[in-house]
Amino acid sequence: MPKTSARLLALLSLLQTRRDWPGALLAERLEVSPRTVRRDVERLRELGYPIVACKGPDGGYRLAAGTRLPPLLFDDEQAVALAIALQIATTAGAGIEEAAARALHTVRQVMPARLRSRIDTLQVTVVERPEARPAPQADGSVLMALSAAVHAREVLRFDYTPAYLPQTDDDAPRPPRRVQPHHLLTWGGRWYLVAWDLDREDWRIFRADRIVPRTPTGPRFTPRELPGGEVAAFVVGRFRGSDGSGDWPCRGEVILDLPAAVVSGHTRDGVVEELGPNRCRLVLGSWSWPSLAAAIGRFDADIEVVGPAELKHAFARLARRYADAATGAPATPPPTS
Repeated sequence: MPKTSARLLALLSLLQTRRDWPGALLAERLEVSPRTVRRDVERLRELGYPIVACKGPDGGYRLAAGTRLPPLLFDDEQAVALAIALQIATTAGAGIEEAAARALHTVRQVMPARLRSRIDTLQVTVVERPEARPAPQADGSVLMALSAAVHAREVLRFDYTPAYLPQTDDDAPRPPRRVQPHHLLTWGGRWYLVAWDLDREDWRIFRADRIVPRTPTGPRFTPRELPGGEVAAFVVGRFRGSDGSGDWPCRGEVILDLPAAVVSGHTRDGVVEELGPNRCRLVLGSWSWPSLAAAIGRFDADIEVVGPAELKHAFARLARRYADAATGAPATPPPTS
């Protein structure tokens, strides 16, 4: 028979692998009597593990949720995954960076040497893009409040500071926003709330770091259907300036004198079709026609514009600008239509 401490750990590990365990089956797996299983369950309860007895012909036990966090038990793969997740969480922009770092230190301290060495070989270095000013971080309590409202499907009221405040003659307080929250998500290191604005009767995306929730929340609601039915496509479309379809507002087609493998390696969401050893077709989108022409122009190759006409005009406009920049001539105004 294994020692009591080892047996308790084995029992706890078994209770975490399935919802219900018959007492007789636990005794068989641990190679002890049902009476010993009962005594071990009581010891675990004294340590803070909420183990409840299951009624039935055979009886049994279940590991339930408790009122406080007891000591946890992880297998090797779980421990490594937890440590990696905590390293990533230190850069999540959710206001939990310090807590995640402390939790990682705690987990590492109790790891056996064989696992600690594996974790120490993975050092994540965060290199942030240069910004004119640091991106504001969302408060963890705000994220929890938003998430709770999304889960409960309750109308949410909050004060919101827009990115750009219009100039007004008075300092009258703005009325709180009233929304039906649908999704809490992260994009580019920032947190956003996707919601149906009840006053504006339209979908809106709010930055979480600009939200100050009000209490209490409002009545429950029946969720609406997102345009397109998929939150990722909807958000991508809104950030791209489209109507929520997920596509760019400007999309063009060109032929480049470059291998398809070269072009596809430098195009994230374009469609590249091979036309020959050193020739390919590229379909790409962007915010505007000049930005699309500039994105295509970065390829060091001859370009044949297939269409549309707006893309050809954008190339002509950029050509005039580049020519003026090369000769030092005054900027040529765009032609009037």
